[in-house]
Amino acid sequence: MEAAAAEGAEPAGGGGGAEEPVVSLAEVLAENEELEKEARAVLGGSDHERCSYSQGAVKRQALYACSTCTPPGGEPAGICLACSYECHGTHRLFELYTKRNFRCDCGNSKFKNLQCKLLPEKSKVNSGNKYNDNFYGLYCTCKRPYPDPEDEIPDEMIQCIVCEDWFHGRHLGAIPPESGDFHEMVCQACMNHCHFLWAYASQLAVPALTKVNSLEDEGIVLKVEESEEQKKEIKKEGGVEHQEMKEEKQMEQFNEPSTSSGSACPEVVTKSEGPVCKLKELQSKQYLKKDTATFWPSNWRSKLCTCADCLKMYSELEVQFLTDECDTVLAYENKGTSDQETERRDPLMDTLNSMNRVQQVELICEYNDLKTELTDYLRRFADEGTVVKREDIQHFFEEFQSRKRRRTNRMQYYCS
Repeated sequence: MEAAAAEGAEPAGGGGGAEEPVVSLAEVLAENEELEKEARAVLGGSDHERCSYSQGAVKRQALYACSTCTPPGGEPAGICLACSYECHGTHRLFELYTKRNFRCDCGNSKFKNLQCKLLPEKSKVNSGNKYNDNFYGLYCTCKRPYPDPEDEIPDEMIQCIVCEDWFHGRHLGAIPPESGDFHEMVCQACMNHCHFLWAYASQLAVPALTKVNSLEDEGIVLKVEESEEQKKEIKKEGGVEHQEMKEEKQMEQFNEPSTSSGSACPEVVTKSEGPVCKLKELQSKQYLKKDTATFWPSNWRSKLCTCADCLKMYSELEVQFLTDECDTVLAYENKGTSDQETERRDPLMDTLNSMNRVQQVELICEYNDLKTELTDYLRRFADEGTVVKREDIQHFFEEFQSRKRRRTNRMQYYCS
């Protein structure tokens, strides 16, 4: 988007003012490759040709909401990737990134004047689907669109892994750690709902930078000490020094690295082998509850207790997915990237494989000649600081073809 805007914009001052920023071809190609990589990750795990409705509630998929068919004030609805192309290609869509356990709504009773072109026969409603304000293009506790034309504060949007709403970093009660330091976030409301996570947070969560006070709208961020009421929530811990050392040793065992890898998801554990409840052990120790979001590292889910009592609690709170590492967005993106890389075929390699040895050498030589001459040709423009135009590229290839013909004619002459 930035490249398109820059291409059509007039220089500041109408002509002789500030210089335009210079972007190298390598930077453009690198940015384009990064965008393609992100798109493959998000969309690669979803089918762009077949409606996902026949799969039932899909574990995780890319979703969209159509404000043309289901405008604000009506019933919320979500559509799969394939339907966003085939049935809503010219409509105004909200990109929802990914959602879990969702069945495509396209063409059901929520769409008054539209029938799904890919799968016309569908149930009137999908009772298992869950909706939030994202389906109306609104996000965060501030209920604002993204991007927000009225919001001039640069801020990162982070998705809560429980409610799957998106939040501004400044609306989480604490300043998030650097994006590379954590993998998942649980928002304030979901931490209150899943209060048991506070016991794990004291040992597993990535610390937030500071707490944000109510003056955030004025751009003021303060470091706030814990209040007396919060201090009272700290559970008292008894025992002497050797007892503390014993507990530290137990926590070292608790914090041992997970054996699961990022590329393959382990099977969902349904029951702990031992009778010991990890949660009760943690709750017997000192920990603090706060009114903030929490930030979690990779593989933290594997540390959650899976005893019978905890599994029952997860079910009652409707968060059974927390023990499933394949539920993570990272696992979905890795699968999408892996599938896309497997399917991607290099046309040059396909062509080479269909040739004999002599033809392969000739093609590689031609490619290297083209690469060298084009690089030398473009370097002149870079050295002179001039813009490469369409006519310049056309001229290069005309000259290249002309030189190629002359070389071919000379070879024929000497061979005869």
